[in-house]
Amino acid sequence: MTVRHPALHGKAAIVTGASRGIGFAVAQALVAAGAGVCVTARDPAGLRTAVERLRASGGRAVGCAGSVAVPEHLEACVALAVAELGGADIVVNNAATNTPFGPLMDIDPAGWRDAFAVNVEAPLRLVQCAWRAWLREHGGAVVNIGTEGAHGVGPHVGAYGTSKAALLHLTRQLAGELAPAVRVNAVSPGLVRTEMARFVWERAEPEIADGLPLGRIGEPDDIARAVVWLVSDEADWVTGAELVVDGGTRVRAARTGAPEPYAVHERLRAHGG
Repeated sequence: MTVRHPALHGKAAIVTGASRGIGFAVAQALVAAGAGVCVTARDPAGLRTAVERLRASGGRAVGCAGSVAVPEHLEACVALAVAELGGADIVVNNAATNTPFGPLMDIDPAGWRDAFAVNVEAPLRLVQCAWRAWLREHGGAVVNIGTEGAHGVGPHVGAYGTSKAALLHLTRQLAGELAPAVRVNAVSPGLVRTEMARFVWERAEPEIADGLPLGRIGEPDDIARAVVWLVSDEADWVTGAELVVDGGTRVRAARTGAPEPYAVHERLRAHGG
């Protein structure tokens, strides 16, 4: 990925779930745009590799391994960013879980709470930490990574979709409360080629891509470019918004004039069976 102008030079960012997939692509894009990044993920080895790759590309990068569901970990991430990178101007809440998987009537309440702890509570806590340590005084930008699926329903993903819908509402609420110092927006991807979604697209990619108006599933870089735009001054009059980056998923029915079976839902049903 090439960014011609260092639009974020001197800024410091925190990116969660950043050892691979969308999170790592976002960290790469932020580094390419001139920002320093504090990346976090649960896997220490994977995180070390991510930091090495970011530094090898010429970026300023530090890592803080741990789970976003642990409040003390989020505090440590913000403290590290401020100490090592000089601030916490940008927060990208990417870490998520797509479990528990299955019909809502079969889901253990503990699993439901875990989904909300990672997908909703952790983003709020991280923004709270960054607000107290940096954003309240210096301003900045937050991007929450949602999902296109939060706008509808699908088989076996009720907990994930409901928690991500809550994240979108949280995005709008924070945008109103933290303005004008901090802009808060969301990027909602469609199906992206990540390990987290491998069980959906693997062995069905041609069929899924053929049903999308833009003819392919997403790549992590597609989402990363949207994030960089939202946190840059190019979007300085945008807050409380959701940028859907889905290859046309929500308008696919217009290609045939009638809603056809959705290949992604067929894969989810098969996985649940």
